Amino acid sequence: MDTADFLQTLDREGRLLAAAAAAAGTDAKVPTCPQWQVRDLLRHIGAVHQWAAAVVADGQPDPRPFGDLPDLDGDELVDWYRDSHRLLVDTLTAAPADLECWTFHPAPNPSALAFWTRRQAHETAVHRYDAEAARGGTASPIAADFAVDGIDELLRGFHARPRSRVRTPEPRVLRVRALDAEPEAVWTVRLTAEPPVTVRDAADQADAELSGPADKLYLALWNREPVPSVSGDRSLAALWREKSGI
Repeated sequence: MDTADFLQTLDREGRLLAAAAAAAGTDAKVPTCPQWQVRDLLRHIGAVHQWAAAVVADGQPDPRPFGDLPDLDGDELVDWYRDSHRLLVDTLTAAPADLECWTFHPAPNPSALAFWTRRQAHETAVHRYDAEAARGGTASPIAADFAVDGIDELLRGFHARPRSRVRTPEPRVLRVRALDAEPEAVWTVRLTAEPPVTVRDAADQADAELSGPADKLYLALWNREPVPSVSGDRSLAALWREKSGI
């Protein structure tokens, strides 16, 4: 996928998120994030959109704090989210291809613009799923190529950072396999007392394997659904569920 694909996905996912939130109502519980109601979800993702847009628009070279959350609710909060999403999409659309600004994880990206467009597309897709879970009914589909990319970003980006808590006292190897990708997508995650190290291959004998369709595996690794299939040492799947929260 390229930056234009991610931008298109971000646009679509934000619209779906807003529609699901409006249908659910801001009082609705979010079953995939039990501590949240829809109002908390909207305030969070809208603030993330505004924060990312500001980093890109300003060419911010260093981390910047989040802004204050809005004191809004109901339809006004949904409208605020829509405005925040539109601001982000418009900012990324207008940004130069050679944008220079701060980014925050090491997953391979061809540019800072690619980083932020990709990151916000995945941020929005996961929280769109949350909003649709609050609404109830059938969730919107996640394309296999997008899900594979999101798994890669999570494993080689977020969990390559020092703050990852997915660690083991003795070396272990976890395999992650998306069965319906073309070609099949496989990652090897080496676990130690340090942050995980992930490579995009099936090297080494694995102590456990998490596998399934790419979309289900994507949601499972973000702790939104159960892992479709676990083989080998199931304690590593439990470790992921307990320690991988971002």
